[in-house]
Amino acid sequence: MRENKTSKGFGIGARRVIAYIVLIFLTFLCLFWFYVLFINATRSNANLSKGFTPLPGVSFMDNWNSMIHGTLPVFNGMFNSFFVAACSAILSTYFSTMTAYAIHAYNFKYKNAIFTFILMIMTIPTQVTALGFIRLVDKMGLMNNFIPLIVPSIAAPVVFFYMKQYMESTLPLAFVEAARIDGSSEFHTFNFIVLPMMKPAIAVQAIFTFVGSWNNYFTPALILSTDEKKKTLPILIAQLRSADWLKFDMGQVYMMIAFSIFPVIVVYLILSRFIVSGVALGGVKG
Repeated sequence: MRENKTSKGFGIGARRVIAYIVLIFLTFLCLFWFYVLFINATRSNANLSKGFTPLPGVSFMDNWNSMIHGTLPVFNGMFNSFFVAACSAILSTYFSTMTAYAIHAYNFKYKNAIFTFILMIMTIPTQVTALGFIRLVDKMGLMNNFIPLIVPSIAAPVVFFYMKQYMESTLPLAFVEAARIDGSSEFHTFNFIVLPMMKPAIAVQAIFTFVGSWNNYFTPALILSTDEKKKTLPILIAQLRSADWLKFDMGQVYMMIAFSIFPVIVVYLILSRFIVSGVALGGVKG
């Protein structure tokens, strides 16, 4: 018996050591590319052409000045990206949570059919509907406008599905029934009872939606095609990379990429404490 307990303890310890090694390796792979990015942002175009070096360069301020005083409106692009991403994250999480609450808390005809239909929309790629979407936006006179980039984010099937799964794990209908008995209106119940219970899930989906909108190049490139001051950072980075090879500066490109991911890191750090609990509970069906 003692030998069996010893061997079992050794097996558990070995598995734990292997798990930590794998996690450390994966963490290194995730963080290494950020290190490469920030190192390259401190190097000149001439040094970058010589290959990678693990040590920082001395051209950080040169690259920064080239980016700031260049022909592209970098700070306008930063504001545009942040505005679109923040509005998309807020609207997507709020209305997706409201839709999930309606499916979860109410019994009505065709409830399952509507749920299935929403999930089917997840299988439709954005590129398939892009042409019709651009024609609609053009007819409505909304080209070079942020509205077509923000309003459609309200309909987010992926966020809805996650919220629905999270509610099944953490939102007993007894709370809703108790609020109704106490005379609470449906909007009051949703805003002051349901939403506070959904904070971890909302934080997780807000991060994912913010990052997805921040990095989105395809749709903004079609909508914001002519007005330079309304373009987002991914569009400006693409323009910088496609510049004439005589004016091409890889150090400036790396600096702009590093500049563009800084707000994403800040948002992640602010909401990261909700991620573990939100992802864990959202993946478990109660």
